[in-house]
Amino acid sequence: MKKRTLLLWLPLLYVVSLAPAQEEVSPQPVVATLDATKVADPISKYDYGMFIEHLGNIINHGLWSEMLDDRKFYFPIDSAPEKEPAGNPMRARFMRLKKWRPIGPDEFVVMDHDHPYVGEQSPEIKLQSDTAHGIQQSGLALRKGKMYTGRVALAGSPQARVQISLVWGPDAKDRQTIPINALHAAYAKFPLKFSAAADSDDARIEITGVGTGSFHVGAVSLMPADNIHGFRADTTSLLRQLDSGFYRLPGGNYISGYDWRDAIGDPDKRPPTWDFAWNVMQPNDVGMDEFMDLCRILKVDPYITVNAGYGDDRSAADQVEYMNGSVQTHMGAMRAANGHPEPYHIKYWNVGNEPYGNWQLGRTALRYFLIKHNAFVKAMRKVDPSLVIIASGAMPDQMTVTNSARRATGKTQAEYGTDGDWTGGLLDKSWGYFEGISDHWYCYSGKRFDWDAGKDNPFLYDQNPFTSVDESPVGWARRPSNRVREKAEAWEEYKKRFPAIEDKKIFLAIDEWAESGMPPNMKLAVSYAMVMHEMFRHTHFITMGAFTFATATLDFNSTDAIFNTTGLMFKLYREHYGTLPIEITGNSPQPAPKWPVGGDQPAMNAGSPTYPLDIAAAFTADRRFLTVAVANPTASVQKFDLNVQGVHLNGKSKMWQMSGATDDAANLLGQKPQVEIAETALPEVPSTISVPPVSITIYEFPVR
Repeated sequence: MKKRTLLLWLPLLYVVSLAPAQEEVSPQPVVATLDATKVADPISKYDYGMFIEHLGNIINHGLWSEMLDDRKFYFPIDSAPEKEPAGNPMRARFMRLKKWRPIGPDEFVVMDHDHPYVGEQSPEIKLQSDTAHGIQQSGLALRKGKMYTGRVALAGSPQARVQISLVWGPDAKDRQTIPINALHAAYAKFPLKFSAAADSDDARIEITGVGTGSFHVGAVSLMPADNIHGFRADTTSLLRQLDSGFYRLPGGNYISGYDWRDAIGDPDKRPPTWDFAWNVMQPNDVGMDEFMDLCRILKVDPYITVNAGYGDDRSAADQVEYMNGSVQTHMGAMRAANGHPEPYHIKYWNVGNEPYGNWQLGRTALRYFLIKHNAFVKAMRKVDPSLVIIASGAMPDQMTVTNSARRATGKTQAEYGTDGDWTGGLLDKSWGYFEGISDHWYCYSGKRFDWDAGKDNPFLYDQNPFTSVDESPVGWARRPSNRVREKAEAWEEYKKRFPAIEDKKIFLAIDEWAESGMPPNMKLAVSYAMVMHEMFRHTHFITMGAFTFATATLDFNSTDAIFNTTGLMFKLYREHYGTLPIEITGNSPQPAPKWPVGGDQPAMNAGSPTYPLDIAAAFTADRRFLTVAVANPTASVQKFDLNVQGVHLNGKSKMWQMSGATDDAANLLGQKPQVEIAETALPEVPSTISVPPVSITIYEFPVR
């Protein structure tokens, strides 16, 4: 994910509501005709996939249960006031980590660089016989009656008497303390177990000591006792309900500076490292083995991206062997020694992340990356020939809107067959070294690609070649699905240039996609439903999709989580929409493009020929039911006539519907849900269907 799109996953980042342009209305009664004899390739469960990466605290707080930041002491400990980070305050709050502070004067806490427990330093606390000194971290969220477990690695003088306290209030009784005595020069781990007697959103942990000499703290951990292999019980329970098919991990921009070897083995001995992609410390607690635990918890398949930025082919091959090799191999034996004797048998592997972008660590020109890609795949397949390799591409739309084409060729619009066509380069020079090609897209709410700005803008991280645009509700909602439509138009061109695409069944993985600048609400959910419809129309080559990020389907804090409207949209389709797409024709085509074709505007606008509605239909896998999904992005009730050909529908039907009182209806923690999925029984199959404003509806009709 590119730095300029950082804020798309922030659930609290809002923009001023768009003032809608004049409503778009169909000039005639809309008729949707479904031809049940024309069935496309099945919708893959992988179209519902998710993307996740170590960006700030998305994983460390959103999925992982660890309550303490910097638990292995990457940063020095002092009482100096924390500087307010420059830049967007919402980003700063999201990226900010809780700090350790001295208890007592600063001079009693020093950082030991000579004999650290892990990483480059560990705190040493000097002792006095009658005054406690130590360190503390505040800002912890506790809930009354809940159990918390953890551990601490300590070393010190035999005369040191150390206490670990969990504090939830101002009174002396508002704490639980665990005494630890008989320390030694060598580090030892001590278990921690607490029970909170009150709610608090600003509790703290204290590690203090008295006596003579000093003691060292190597690492400390604290988690809710109900964690599942270290992961949050609440967020993972919700995400499991989405049945997402696969998760792409561990990156993202993060991957290009990531060394997977730093995040295996004893979590307390994994060194904390600096993430240069997002400029934040990472504790390396969630590594490859933990990711596999997460996939098992969520019941999804893993899809691994290897580091083709600063990484090399040998590291990638070793990673394949660690994940898939038998215990007789060197890396497989290492995995077994780390507690995981059975190979993971990971099938899907992605080489690099957005290698075309100047924001990417280790970026190189296309002609050099093609050499790198092929070398990676050779090395990886030597270890495991069964891998399905997905190459990191970028079609002309992506190369244009990111200004990557301009940097490569001097021309704003990417042209096929040039260095401004990254996917074309892979198709030309890397045949045999991939089974699929990935592509990404991000949209910016209320903005479109600006050709004039694109000609001259250097695309710095704090500015980009997009301009504000006044759009109708349909135009606004269609913008994300237009990016999918552009991929389909480009694929047709690639098929002409490289006919072997069809023979070899090369597929596309849109393994990052989202809209930035709009909070999760009903309006956004309708737009995302239209994205899913557009992917369903092209199942012959779009077989994988990964929404950015998985946690962006939730509204959550440190202790609680619920589905937001985006999460409900995914849940609705995964549970109730069919898998065998049926062709839809209609009498109301989508309007011609309003903006110049190219950049983020396809030659033909996305959507079904049922304007202003977007309708998709599919049989269930057993063909016992026909499902019809209707997205209404307009601010008014819309009606259409349903004409089904080639099959007879009969019997009691069902309807599931998402809508809200307003287009900005949202589900927020601590508030009554404004959007829910309502199920309704229908006595018969209606010939005319009416759908409410800004809504998503899925109908299920029995097939006779």
